[in-house]
Amino acid sequence: MAIPLVLLKIKTQMKTLFKLLTIQVLVLMMAASLSAQEKVAVANPLQAYYDVKDALISSNASVAGAKATAFINAIKANEKTNGSKVLRDKILFDAEHIAESKDIEHQRDHFTSLSTDFYALVKAVKLNDKPVYYAYCPMKKSYWLSEVETIKNPYYGNKMLTCGKVTEVLK
Repeated sequence: MAIPLVLLKIKTQMKTLFKLLTIQVLVLMMAASLSAQEKVAVANPLQAYYDVKDALISSNASVAGAKATAFINAIKANEKTNGSKVLRDKILFDAEHIAESKDIEHQRDHFTSLSTDFYALVKAVKLNDKPVYYAYCPMKKSYWLSEVETIKNPYYGNKMLTCGKVTEVLK
């Protein structure tokens, strides 16, 4: 009689162990999936830049700050951006100011120099696989990069949303 009881206990323990292993495998698979998604987001500084631009277009300082932090991480994680330390440091300086500020005008001031330096970096190390539109705002006398040809001005948001023109296309 004692042997079947021992077998029953072993069987119950094995079921519990199997459930725990299944849960652990699922957790590891989810973690690997998240890591892959994070790597894609981190590996693309151009998309991260566009996200900052879009937040400035919508005049949302909080989102612009958060997106600037993601942009900083993307710049630091992308090996191509290490080619020009001077440009990289200037870009990070402006991105950090955007990330730390809650003042949309201050963020836009730093976005001006960030855009000029980032344009030089994109042109030098070819970060794009799709056309990049280099647009100019005559009121601000500043440039920005866009993934679309349609003008949406990050320097004035809704006040002057369509002010500007594309001056160059990086293919």
